[in-house]
Amino acid sequence: MRHSMRPLSLAFVAACLTVAISFAASPNARAQSADAAKRPRIALVLSGGGARGAAHVGVLKVLEELRIPVDCVVGTSMGSVVGGAYATGATIAEMDELLAGVGLADVLNDDPPRQEKPIRRKADDLRNYATPEIGVKDGDLELQSGVVSGVGLEAFLRRAVKIKGFVDFDRLPIPYRAVATNLENGDMVVLRRGEVARAMRASLAIPGVIAPAKVGGDLLVDGMVVRNIPVDVGRKLCGDVVIAVNVGTPLMKRGELKSLVAVGQQMLSILTEQNVKQSLSELTDKDVLINVDLEGFTVSDFDRMPAIAAAGEKSARKFADKLARLSVPKKDYLALRARQVVLPTTDSAPIDEIRVSGMERVNPETVLGAMDTKAGEAPDAEKLSRDMQRIYGSGDFEHVDYRLIEEKGKRVLTVDALEKSWGPNYLRFGLTLSTDFSSNSSFFNLLGSYRATWLNSLGAEWRTDLQVGRTDRFYTELYQPLHPEGYFFVAPSFTVERTPIDLFVGQTRVAQVERDYFRGALDVGSQFTRYGEVRVGVLAGRQNSQIATGPPEVVPQSVQQGAVRLRVKVDQLDSLDFPRNGFGFTATVFDSEPGLGADDSYTKWDVDFLGAYSFGPHALSLGLKAGGALRNTLPGYDQFSLGGFLQLSGLKTFQLYGAELAFGRLVYTYQLQRGALFKGTYLGGSLEYGRVADPLVESNPSGWQTGGSLFVAVDTPLGPVYLAYGAATGGNHSAYFFLGRPL
Repeated sequence: MRHSMRPLSLAFVAACLTVAISFAASPNARAQSADAAKRPRIALVLSGGGARGAAHVGVLKVLEELRIPVDCVVGTSMGSVVGGAYATGATIAEMDELLAGVGLADVLNDDPPRQEKPIRRKADDLRNYATPEIGVKDGDLELQSGVVSGVGLEAFLRRAVKIKGFVDFDRLPIPYRAVATNLENGDMVVLRRGEVARAMRASLAIPGVIAPAKVGGDLLVDGMVVRNIPVDVGRKLCGDVVIAVNVGTPLMKRGELKSLVAVGQQMLSILTEQNVKQSLSELTDKDVLINVDLEGFTVSDFDRMPAIAAAGEKSARKFADKLARLSVPKKDYLALRARQVVLPTTDSAPIDEIRVSGMERVNPETVLGAMDTKAGEAPDAEKLSRDMQRIYGSGDFEHVDYRLIEEKGKRVLTVDALEKSWGPNYLRFGLTLSTDFSSNSSFFNLLGSYRATWLNSLGAEWRTDLQVGRTDRFYTELYQPLHPEGYFFVAPSFTVERTPIDLFVGQTRVAQVERDYFRGALDVGSQFTRYGEVRVGVLAGRQNSQIATGPPEVVPQSVQQGAVRLRVKVDQLDSLDFPRNGFGFTATVFDSEPGLGADDSYTKWDVDFLGAYSFGPHALSLGLKAGGALRNTLPGYDQFSLGGFLQLSGLKTFQLYGAELAFGRLVYTYQLQRGALFKGTYLGGSLEYGRVADPLVESNPSGWQTGGSLFVAVDTPLGPVYLAYGAATGGNHSAYFFLGRPL
C-alpha cells in the first residue's frame, strides 16, 4: 500500500506545483482565462462609409467608457482603417490626433513633398498642364486605373498602424480582419495576414477613385461592394456576440438624383445596400446594432472627421442600455486594455540588404540611388515613407511599397515598385490665359508634351513640347544620363520659336515686332538629384525679326547666334505657384562669341531668386531678379523685360525693355481654404520695386518704379487662377485675369 501510494502522491504534488508556477508566472494569462470563462467573446464589426467612418472612433470611445471588451475587430473600407489602428494597439487619443491632422487633400494626394521630387520633374511645374497624364503604349492611348494611385493614402495608413511589417493578424493585440473585393471575379477577400496598412489600403480602394491594390496576386478594391457590414466574418473570427456599427450612406431621394455623379453614387449605394440587408439579417437578439446618425456628413468630408467622430460618440451613447449588459468589471477591463495597447518601440535591428522587385524597364540602381535609407541602418518608418514618395515622384511608377522580411539569418528590405501599366511614354496637355482687359494685352497658349522614357538602361528620356498661341514653340531634347543615379548627363536639344514683342511709350503700344528663331544646343551637366542641376553647353542658330507695326529701325532684322551658356539651378520650394516654404534660384551666364558664329560679341548674366516662409495660413515670399552685361552692351534682341502682374503690377505686360534689370517683390498670401479638388483658395497682395536701365525705347523711364497688387487666387486642377488689381508709379493701373502662372 505504502509502495503504491507514493507515485500517486508525487504525481499529484507535481501537478499542483506546475499549475501554481504557471499561474504565478503568467498573471495576465490567468486573468485572460478567467475573463474568457465568465463572459462571451465580442466581435466588433465596423462598416465602410468613406469619411463617415471616422464615427467609429467616437463609438470606440463610448465602448471604452462602458468597459465593453473587444476580442476581435473586422472592418470594411474606412471601418478597416479604424479597426486596424485599434487592433494594432492605437489609443483613442492617438486616433483623435490623427483625424485632426488629416484632410481630403492628404488622403487623395499622391504627390510627394515637392522638395523630394527629382529636379527634372520639378521643371514640369513651369508648364501649366491641365490634363492627367495619358499613357502611350503599343500605339494605344491609356489612362491610369484610378484618380489617385494610393501612395499618399498608404503613407497616412502607415502612420495609423502601431505594428509594422508582415504579421499574422491573429497575433495582433486584437485579432483583426479586413474585407476587400476581388476585382476580377467579384468574390469577397478576407485579409488575415500581411502588412496591416496594405490590407487597409486594399479594403479602402474605392473603384474608379483609388487604384486597385495588388495583394498576393489578386487585384483588390473596396470591400463595401460585397460585404459592407461583415457580420459573418466577425462571427467566424471570435464573435459569440457581435457589435455591428453602421455608418453607411442612405440612398438618395429622387430630387437629389440630378447629375451623373449622383446617379453613379446611387448605383453603388444600391449594390452596397443589398449586401448590408443580408448582413443585418444575420444579427441575433444577443447582438447589438449601432446605426450612427450622420445627417449632414458625406463620404468625402475628410476635412470634418473630428466632427464626424463626435457625432459617432453621440449616437453610440443612445445604445448605452443595450451595451451595458456586455460590460465587465473595471479591474478586468483595465487588465485587458493593458494587454491590447502597444507602446511605441524602436526597431533597432539593422537592414542587411535592400532589394528592388518588379522592374522591367526601370534600372533598380536608379531606385536605390533615390533612397536615403541604406543597408546597415535600422529602419526608420518616416524616412522609408519619404523614400517611397520620392521614388513614386520620379514619374515612373504606378505604386511603390516596401516590406521587411527575415531571410536565412539576414534582414532584407524589399522595395516593391510597380511600373506604370499605361507607360512608358506619356502625353500631357495644358492651357494658359492672361489679360489686363485691354485689346493689346490678352494672351493664350495651348500646350502639349510627349515624353518617351527609359529608352535605355541608364534612363534616357526624349521629350518634345509643342505650344501654339501668343508664342508658338517647338522644343525637343534627348536627356541621356551617364550613370544610373543620373549625376552626370548629356542633353542635345533643338528649339524653334515665334513670339510677338510689344514696344510701349507709356501705356501706348508704338510698335510690334515678330521675332522667330531656331537654335540647336548641346549641354553637359550634373544633376544633384532632387536639389538642382548645373549645365554648360554650346548653342548655335539664327534669329529673325520682322516689324509688324512701328519704325523698322527698332531691332535688327536678322542675326546669327553662337554662344557658350552656363546655368545653375537649385529648387527646394514646396510650390512654384503658391510657395509656403523653401527657396530656389537660377543663375545664367550667356557668352555670345563670333568664334562660334555669332554676329555680336557680348556676355549676359541674370539671376532669379524666390524664397518663402509661412506661419499658419499666412505666407510670405520674396522674389529677386537682376541681370546685365559682363562684357559689351546687350543688343536690342536680347534684353530684359519688366511689367505686368507681380512684375511691377499696374504696368502693361512686358511694358519695359532694357539692357539692365533690377527687381524685387514681397508677396503675402492668406489661405482661406484647402481641399483636394481646389488645393487652396487665397487672398493676397504684393509690394514691388524695380527698374530697367538703358531702355530699348528711349522715352521709357529708366529710374526706379514702384508697384503693388491685391488679388484673389484659386489653385485648381486646370492651374492657378488669379483675379487681380495692380497700380504702379505715374498713376498706371490695370486689372488682371490669369489662368496659369503669371508671365
